[in-house]
Amino acid sequence: MPENSTLIPTVVDAEQFAAQTSAIVESVSRVIDGKPDAVRSALVCLLAEGHLLIEDVPGVGKTMLARALAASVDATVRRIQFTPDLLPGDVTGVSVYNPVDREFEFKRGAVFAHIVIADEINRSSPKTQSALLEAMEEGQVTVDGSTHMLPDPFLVVATQNPLEMEGTYALPEAQRDRFMMRISMGYPDAAAEALMLRQRDTVNPLASVTAVADAASISGLIAWARSVHVAPALEEYTVALAQATRADPNLHLGASPRATLQLIRAAKVWAALDGRDFVIPDDVTALLVPVFAHRLLPARGAHRAGAQPVEAALRQIVERVRVPVTVTARS
Repeated sequence: MPENSTLIPTVVDAEQFAAQTSAIVESVSRVIDGKPDAVRSALVCLLAEGHLLIEDVPGVGKTMLARALAASVDATVRRIQFTPDLLPGDVTGVSVYNPVDREFEFKRGAVFAHIVIADEINRSSPKTQSALLEAMEEGQVTVDGSTHMLPDPFLVVATQNPLEMEGTYALPEAQRDRFMMRISMGYPDAAAEALMLRQRDTVNPLASVTAVADAASISGLIAWARSVHVAPALEEYTVALAQATRADPNLHLGASPRATLQLIRAAKVWAALDGRDFVIPDDVTALLVPVFAHRLLPARGAHRAGAQPVEAALRQIVERVRVPVTVTARS
């Protein structure tokens, strides 16, 4: 489909939402064995109009998850291999002089797609990384003073290896804050790894994946998730969690207002995937670490308390902040 076409969202109801999301999860799960939480998180980011950062050691399926999600949706997909010599224009596009028309014309970069896979994003320079900032926040790119809209829906799935730091450039706080969630794949269990050896010795599992949704139907699913009800008491609870991170002595940098907004958006999708049209406190707390943790910085010396001081601080905050007890469905 044309990348700049205007999509008319497919109108869905609760039953269609459940059927279509289940089909996407089943399709991706055929490639990603034994990782239901990672598959669900990727779907949450897509339907909550966020972006996903997958951070883990090599060889655990980070890129495979992104490609499986892309293959399950009949939409435009681009993969960008981030390297030190990648230029911002390779991502956003450049203006090229046309000698026939005697004017400059814009050549679209790889970011012009519904799903963009940014592989090993921390291997490119900060200048190239910053080319994604406007795209991820505003759904557009500006080149030579002209603004170009990106396709809708738009999802960036970025991967990075947190251990091999030679020749890499750590993502700055502003870049990390634009990712709705950060997840880790983790190693598969013994049964899943043995099954992988039997099934993938000669066959690429992605070859058998067929699209079970298109861009228009994804827009319909997004619209349905937006309609999920959030009670005022639960909004206040979410704000209280965010404010607690800003006052916690174990944290040097707390959650931004963008993080609070994205936590609510993700919780709406989480509730919809569970078959509810309203959010409960458990939806918020289940997503607190993947939505907040990568945005926070531990205070100096906080690492002595454990290997994951930010996650530990978030768990303590959940225990301290009072949970609303009158959250119900919409009246």
